[in-house]
Amino acid sequence: MSNQLTAMLKAWHKSREETDWVLGTVYKTQGSCYRKAGALTLINSRGEQYGLLSGGCLEADIVRNARKVMQWGKPVLLSYDATDEDDWSYQLGIGCGGKVYIMLQPLTKANDLGLGDMLRALENRQQGLYHQKINANQAYFETLSDRRFHKVSLQNRGDEEWLVQPISPEPHLLIVGGGVDAKPLVNMAKEMGWTVALADPRPSHARAKHFPNVDVILNELGEPLSEYLLKQGVDAMVIMSHSMEIDAKALTSAQVIGIDYMAMLGPEHRFKQVLALANLEQSKLMSPVASPAGFDIGGQLPESIALSILAQCHSVLHQSKLVSQHEQNEETRIAS
Repeated sequence: MSNQLTAMLKAWHKSREETDWVLGTVYKTQGSCYRKAGALTLINSRGEQYGLLSGGCLEADIVRNARKVMQWGKPVLLSYDATDEDDWSYQLGIGCGGKVYIMLQPLTKANDLGLGDMLRALENRQQGLYHQKINANQAYFETLSDRRFHKVSLQNRGDEEWLVQPISPEPHLLIVGGGVDAKPLVNMAKEMGWTVALADPRPSHARAKHFPNVDVILNELGEPLSEYLLKQGVDAMVIMSHSMEIDAKALTSAQVIGIDYMAMLGPEHRFKQVLALANLEQSKLMSPVASPAGFDIGGQLPESIALSILAQCHSVLHQSKLVSQHEQNEETRIAS
């Protein structure tokens, strides 16, 4: 089971009426900590845990306290101080050197703490804000219509303290080219919990039996691919069909929306040939294209190439969030 939020919520939702559950949240940290404020975990009465609130060193004690929350039906606040010699976490020698504050809240049939709304939003690829009242069984999810960056924050509302954190769907990756070298890229992305679509017009490629874990298979490019990009909120697109004609058509189909990460397999001179075949100018593309795709890590086999592409993609998507934050901070600075 993936530790990604959507997968965690699906595991909870599937057996929410058969077993007791507890939601664990890091709501504050001081100093160096493995997980930051907003990290979530779900723990059930069968001892199963989805998601981590530490590097793994605190999880056994968190699960032990979660059992108490199930019995009492009340939230529990925990703190682990790796700087205090008398603290249990220090004696474990966890080594992070910081202090982490954790809240455990019981989930019930009558009160799911807004997780049902959160799951529905994520399945519909909608963003939102999750509000949790500290030391209380109160929480709700608020859907957002814009894509502005929001930071995790502790807010004082009168004499109440609330943790507010942004929630976004996992990345949506579209791969053009359903050959054997696409398999490790699909598998790695799915292991990360991403949504993965595969597009290839060739009958012998992108067959469901060869890609059993892919979410969507598209057998047409052109307008159907453009429509998919417009409607499905694709974050990243990798073109790797090994056919210049197919690559050119896919690149043309993508000129309907900006995509955070775009890449094309092959050397730079091949990319220029594909541009010429598509009658496109590099400076006028909707999104810059990384070609050759991926970081140069010295690999030649499909698994190494997939690793280099996914690492570059992950880096770019993460940086896009930082850029959004910077732009919003700059807007605030200018306005003030």
